[in-house]
Amino acid sequence: MILIVNKRLLSSRFKGITLWPFVILKNQNLKNDKFFLNHERIHLRQQLEMLVIFFYIWYLAEYLWRYLKSGNSLKAYKNISLEREAYRRENDLTYLKNRPFWAFLKFL
Repeated sequence: MILIVNKRLLSSRFKGITLWPFVILKNQNLKNDKFFLNHERIHLRQQLEMLVIFFYIWYLAEYLWRYLKSGNSLKAYKNISLEREAYRRENDLTYLKNRPFWAFLKFL
């Protein structure tokens, strides 16, 4: 994981984003937020197991599908299976040690 701090690369709505192998953070303090970093590590694992490019294809397709169903961009984002896994497991700092392959499918 390569951490980059740059508030200009992110919109005001996001604290960070994972673009394998980089995690771009809005501010320096996030480097010390173990739960936030765990969330981003989960995304790194998802990206690796989906060969990176398929992660982005899946993410975009699922976002568009959920946006069309709800008409709400935040609700669509929060309901992407990849995000649901990361949000639900970010507080479990041992999750990645035993995480099954393609575990995000349980969150569809």
